[in-house]
Amino acid sequence: MTISVNQLEEARRALEAPLFADLAGDAAVSFEFFPPKTEKMEEALWETVRTLEPFAPSFVSVTYGAGGTTRDRTHATVARIQRETSMGAAAHLTCVEASRAEIDEIAEQYWAAGVRHIVALRGDAPGAGGFVPHPEGYTNAADLVAGLKRLHPFEISVAAYPECHPDSRDQADDLDNLKRKLDAGATRGITQFFFEPETFFRFRDRAAAAGISAEMVPGIMPVTNFQSIVRMSAMCGTVVPPWMGRLFEGLDDHPASRQLIAATLAAELCRKLYAGDVRHFHFYTLNRAELSFAICHLLGLRAKAVATAEAA
Repeated sequence: MTISVNQLEEARRALEAPLFADLAGDAAVSFEFFPPKTEKMEEALWETVRTLEPFAPSFVSVTYGAGGTTRDRTHATVARIQRETSMGAAAHLTCVEASRAEIDEIAEQYWAAGVRHIVALRGDAPGAGGFVPHPEGYTNAADLVAGLKRLHPFEISVAAYPECHPDSRDQADDLDNLKRKLDAGATRGITQFFFEPETFFRFRDRAAAAGISAEMVPGIMPVTNFQSIVRMSAMCGTVVPPWMGRLFEGLDDHPASRQLIAATLAAELCRKLYAGDVRHFHFYTLNRAELSFAICHLLGLRAKAVATAEAA
């Protein structure tokens, strides 16, 4: 069999490239959690929080259910992270089914609890219908950002969509909406999850061409359950590449193998993003520490002992 020079060169590069990107301390991570529904889920969440805290994340965020369905649990989780850990907590806040006065009151409670970072989202309606603004509420995420900024000098992150939000007419419309949120006072965009680095790089180029200079942080979703990811991707307009389906085929009864593959895929995605000058990665943890921990370790980050706020 004849092996071409190009094949040999590709093989040499593959062998010489490290499995991980040794980030040498110049990259940051952040993590997203969701508020627990039961006592058992709360124990699992706090085990995850304590396991990931030693990576010294830039912040950790806590999601907010559609229509404010997890409002109290979100607030309790955010306040406890802010109070008992060394990490800065960011609270998700949406416009769904709440008046401006109600949302402003929640934001004031966060400020009083020492929370200085909000992830401001329009949010999705809890039912099957599309988003309809509350008659006395904020009309969209840009309106919410402006309202929060009028209350206090919050640091504000907003959602960004590398493959276009399903409600947007097209990519130009989607970028216009992102720019309005940033112009209203948001600090950065955190992207919806995606699976190929080119998706993010093309989005970043389009954003720059549209005059957007704010930081765009890629959202990383490790794939632990392929069918669940397919359903989630269909709802948010994310393309699942065909090779991913082939990769997870036959692994339904092999959860440990799925985790190994999920960690490797996500770390490889981050390595390629890092090579493209990305220096902040936001992990959707699903309240499970092991995958995010493994990915951070593969990327060359190392967990270090921390003193909690309680011990300080």
